[in-house]
Amino acid sequence: MISYQGSCHCGAVRFRFQSEPITDALQCNCSICIRKNAIMSSAYYPPQDFELLAGQDAMAVYHFGDHDVNHHFCKTCGIYPFHDSIYEPGKYRVNLGCVEGIEPRELNIRQYDGRTLL
Repeated sequence: MISYQGSCHCGAVRFRFQSEPITDALQCNCSICIRKNAIMSSAYYPPQDFELLAGQDAMAVYHFGDHDVNHHFCKTCGIYPFHDSIYEPGKYRVNLGCVEGIEPRELNIRQYDGRTLL
């Protein structure tokens, strides 16, 4: 397992998570993800592997559609570092563009059709 660290753009939201080496990613085409152009972790990280280091008060949550995903973002810089689901709160999928030492566009990116699932 590797310890990865990440943050929003301004650094108000900082987090750390444990993962196998990240070699692949996920990109969704639903209406919010396509606009964010986020490249996400393939895995959801459970609470024992994910730690919010700073920024609980700096974050807001956005819901759309069926309100099943909590899209967390920084209220200062607007960056979306991770999300969780109302079905499995505390298991986070990470925006790999926010993670230090990773070049998301160089990963094996799997396309996910979230548009037709809504």
